[in-house]
Amino acid sequence: MMNILKKLHIKALISSTLAAITLLAAPSCNAIYDDLPECTSGAKLRFIYDYNMDYANAFMHYVECLTVYIYDADGKYVTTRTVNGAPLADENYRMTVDLPAGHYRAVAYGGIGCNKASFSHPGGAPSQGSPYTSLSLLINPAHLEENPGEAMHDLFWGTVEFSISETLGQYTEATVKMIKDTNNVRIVLQHVSGKPVDPDAFKWEITDDNTLMAHDNKVVSNGIVTYHPWVTGTLTGGYMSNGDPITDAYAEFSLARLVTENGCLGNTGRKASRLRITRVKDGKEALSIYLIDALLQLRSDLYSQMPNQEYLDRESRWSLLFLLNENDTWYDINISINDWNVRYNDIEQ
Repeated sequence: MMNILKKLHIKALISSTLAAITLLAAPSCNAIYDDLPECTSGAKLRFIYDYNMDYANAFMHYVECLTVYIYDADGKYVTTRTVNGAPLADENYRMTVDLPAGHYRAVAYGGIGCNKASFSHPGGAPSQGSPYTSLSLLINPAHLEENPGEAMHDLFWGTVEFSISETLGQYTEATVKMIKDTNNVRIVLQHVSGKPVDPDAFKWEITDDNTLMAHDNKVVSNGIVTYHPWVTGTLTGGYMSNGDPITDAYAEFSLARLVTENGCLGNTGRKASRLRITRVKDGKEALSIYLIDALLQLRSDLYSQMPNQEYLDRESRWSLLFLLNENDTWYDINISINDWNVRYNDIEQ
């Protein structure tokens, strides 16, 4: 009987010794050995773009490249993460960023890392320890040339603050909500008589002061610039009563973020954003209107409680139709915008 107990005691001792050896050999967050894997913590970031008129997440359909800058609690730059292509098309995509405990801010840009990016950092990408407030974006000069040839590559911006706990191996989940900072404006000219309108008979321009955006996505005054159409052409817009087709002229513009400060009605000292079309033959204006104020007048009563700036940010594709009289001048003060008829009284002749 004593021999049996002695054998059981030896087996128990061996088992406990092996267990202790196994625990020592296993990776541990408390281990001090350099050759063991580190136990990490950080954040898992989700990105959505539902700040649109459909209130639906469309991030995976629009953003092709993503650049994320991480800043610490003091607003100092820490690191950058980038991702391109297929992962962003997955609605379940999450960006994992390993970080020690602390409070952080993520600033995300969609579009600046793509091959055809239309915006860049005027002072260069952030460097170690640079302040969050020094971050800014500027339109690439090519898009302000007289014949840019193509639309701007879409730009998105978003930010979120989050904290990492002291618990190793734990990841904080945070959502970055993005805003679209680029717009497409399509202008159509139609003659009341039904005669064809030649786009080359006009000079099309939009002026604004919105080429520079600060760290918080606010438009910073950087001087008035002139946007030129990235494409012009003709289209058949219907038929006359005698069956003849109506040929309209059109031009499309790519614009940076539109802001209420650059409107006429709430102007804060800047020159207002303006759409101006002149006749090539004599240099006289066919029309000239305050663009932002005209766009805001199309808002349906369904969105009457929506602030002006929110409306300008949520809507990014605009279509405006103007009628010309026998002198190739704006026929009336009625504008059709995004299928809405707007009466616009504050114009300059």
